[in-house]
Amino acid sequence: MGRGGIAQTVAGILALATAFAHAEVLEEHVHQPYPVPIQPGQTLRQALHAATPILVDGRRFHGYTHWNVHWNFWWHSEASGRCRITRVTTRLRTRIQMPELHAGSPAQQAQFARYARALHQHEQGHVQFGRSAAQAIDRGIAALPEAPDCPTLERQANALGQRLLAEQAAQEKDYDRATQHGVTQGTRLD
Repeated sequence: MGRGGIAQTVAGILALATAFAHAEVLEEHVHQPYPVPIQPGQTLRQALHAATPILVDGRRFHGYTHWNVHWNFWWHSEASGRCRITRVTTRLRTRIQMPELHAGSPAQQAQFARYARALHQHEQGHVQFGRSAAQAIDRGIAALPEAPDCPTLERQANALGQRLLAEQAAQEKDYDRATQHGVTQGTRLD
């Protein structure tokens, strides 16, 4: 291909790239351990149950993931009033609470290590729901068609974001039901 063809191809790619809004997902993950002391004669299950600060709907859990998706978008308004998205920034923040065993017999420490690995795997599943929501919102808002005016576009973008959050939250509840909050993934203590 000659120089003119390359220049035309590059110009075509640049024109195509500017037709779509710039989008990006930023992630911030926080690990929040809590100590689990174990007393002589106490089982690992008893120690975890006594130490956990996690109480959801009256039930105690040993691990918990909280995720939050926040989005911002910018638009360009034409002289006619028509409005289109030009840029989207979506932020995913996660906080995982996990136990840390302090002391215990070698057998309890080995049992805890297996349990903690399975619990971490389960919690990473929750992180993935947040990640999926953030990515879907980011792509979805960036792909919104031009609207007759900017207030309409803003309503459409935020409604889309809220709908996609609700969908992921529903799927996350199904995940906990299907895995029995991680039991089927190995978060079982004898």
